[in-house]
Amino acid sequence: MLRMGLALSASLVLASCGMLETGDNAEGITNATLINAGDNNADWVTHGRTYSEQRFSPLNQVNAESVSNLGLAWFADMDTARGQEATPLVMDGRLYVTTAWSKVKAYDAATGAPLWDYDPEVPGETAVKACCDTVNRGLAAWDDKLFLGTLDGRLIALNRDSGEVEWETITVDQEQSYTVTGAPRVIDGKIIIGNGGAEFGVRGYVAAYDADNGEELWRFYTVPEGSEDDGSPEYMQAAAETWNTDALAGSDAIGGGGTVWDSMAYDPELDLLYIGVGNGSPWNRAYRSPGEDGTGEGDNLYLSSIVAIKPSTGEYVWHYQTTPGETWDYTATQHIMLADMEIEGEKRQVLMQAPKNGFFYVIDRATGEFISAKPYVSVNWASEIDENGRPVENPETRIDKTGQPALVTPGALGGHNWHPMAFHPDENLVYIPAFEAAMVYAPESDWKPDRARGFNVGFDLGAGDLPPDLGIRREIYGTVKGMLVAWDPVTQEPRWTIEHPGPWNGGLLATGGNLVFQGNSGSEFSAYNAASGDKLWSFAAQTGIVAPPITYTVDGEQYVAVLAGWGGAYAITADGELINAQKPVKNISRLLVFKLGGDAELPTEPELAALPLDPPASRASTETIALGKQKYARYCAVCHAPAAVGSTLLPDLRRSGALSNAKTWQTVVHDGALKDNGMVGFSDSMSKGEIEAIRAYVIHRANEDKTIDGAQKVASK
Repeated sequence: MLRMGLALSASLVLASCGMLETGDNAEGITNATLINAGDNNADWVTHGRTYSEQRFSPLNQVNAESVSNLGLAWFADMDTARGQEATPLVMDGRLYVTTAWSKVKAYDAATGAPLWDYDPEVPGETAVKACCDTVNRGLAAWDDKLFLGTLDGRLIALNRDSGEVEWETITVDQEQSYTVTGAPRVIDGKIIIGNGGAEFGVRGYVAAYDADNGEELWRFYTVPEGSEDDGSPEYMQAAAETWNTDALAGSDAIGGGGTVWDSMAYDPELDLLYIGVGNGSPWNRAYRSPGEDGTGEGDNLYLSSIVAIKPSTGEYVWHYQTTPGETWDYTATQHIMLADMEIEGEKRQVLMQAPKNGFFYVIDRATGEFISAKPYVSVNWASEIDENGRPVENPETRIDKTGQPALVTPGALGGHNWHPMAFHPDENLVYIPAFEAAMVYAPESDWKPDRARGFNVGFDLGAGDLPPDLGIRREIYGTVKGMLVAWDPVTQEPRWTIEHPGPWNGGLLATGGNLVFQGNSGSEFSAYNAASGDKLWSFAAQTGIVAPPITYTVDGEQYVAVLAGWGGAYAITADGELINAQKPVKNISRLLVFKLGGDAELPTEPELAALPLDPPASRASTETIALGKQKYARYCAVCHAPAAVGSTLLPDLRRSGALSNAKTWQTVVHDGALKDNGMVGFSDSMSKGEIEAIRAYVIHRANEDKTIDGAQKVASK
């Protein structure tokens, strides 16, 4: 970090003298603007502030001594009540942010005055293709344009001044279950964007588009298609040797997964773009790449890998696979961060990542050489990463088609998910929004992919349902925790750790004021001492925060901004009543902007009132309820939570008005009467009898919980 450290030291001197640099991007964002983004303290012009994705700002007007005077400067309510995950961009006193459903809004960055907004009008039925809420993580900027990836797979160029559409192009096959939730990146006029959908059976890739007109310039696939020959790219021929490609070819091809749905970073000196590649499709390798003995086989490149490519051509350079032959949804799409630092007396250009599998990796970013890896959360699927960079696996956690279920940690949500980390060069610490939650993986026997709807993962997602007793559920949820971990990447150990009141917590920002900012699922936005972890300031946000903060200046005054709004994968699948030990977390989607001396106030927090549990009597047979449980786990749990416990974000089916009317239930679930709201029909995937069995299962679960709730009320008197 020596070169970067000198530059940051110079910036801190300027900042401390009140000579904060002012962004001047009125003529448009250029290659030089992005390469030198670290020298611009006023603006936030790219997703991670710089191509290195460190999310560190030298600004220090708000610091460990003054942060107690930080107050709300302004706020703006969003018009979507779903998860908010975006990083805002700031240029020339204007703030630009995306929201759920791929909408874009522009504000005066100092006053909050709205300037323009844009709605790409994503069809509501697209929501069923999204594994993890209708979120969007942000924009990219080039010249006088902003670039947006939409949930339904479009790449759109907007005029930065007016919000008017300049062009749009479709980046995916919209007949398949592709989605786009990640922020694009720009390198020398090329817009780089990936996609999601591995749970639904797609084949992953990342592609580049011309910023002037949206023309596709190159496409880099991450998994083979099963018909590789001598004319295929060498990197793809090499990948095919690590698969049983029979499952990837033909009309019944399972796609393979490997979607590039979030993280990217770029080194201008090496001219290397680093992409994070996701999980396999299906998760269960035994179905995805079957061996002769009924288990899976092969490393399955380039799943769960970091891949370096040339951004001008999409040419493969090197890769490192974090989880060979992954079978647990251990994506490597988590935040990729670049830094220079001294390791064992040698200056190294490193790449760092804390992927889902629970190990923190340090890799040589020029060559892909493995340097070190240690667990940053509890891990039982592997005991260590050996000197060759391969995991030493626990064979009991390798689940095949017919094996016994296994409790594996981390679970599918990972030890760290998409939430961005931050790096503080003065402390040489990486701050990780970590997460601990095990998961039961149970093979689904005789699994077949469903091209129309539902998760295609090859595991029984209902196998790990918690027992209905609320005492046991509370006890189990009590073992699920979120943490802020200050990690030393050289010694590969934590310097300090803070446990949060809830598990699914926000991305991070580190500043020259010796501060680290983070929101949490306890509806709190906080500032911590970067060196010690002491909490120095907090703000009651009225909603869970999962998005990462940014900081910027206007006319020499420092602001801190964060998009608040509870949502995302955990929020829509966890028990809404137990997700936070203190009280349920609700969604109030807002942009919150702070400054020293800010005195704005939020409206009174609304009460979260749940409808009573008043289901019809459960009269279905044991066999029907069991069938309903199986179908619910595959088709419903991803949005309405396992065991039908209900989140606070989407409708709790135990309390649905349609539950008591079989005809209404069929109209919604079979026919798709509410498809514009995201609830599509499942007639292509399930019969009316199977859909009625789901209703019977939900009625059964609602009666179980009503009985428990009534018993607890009696006991409390």
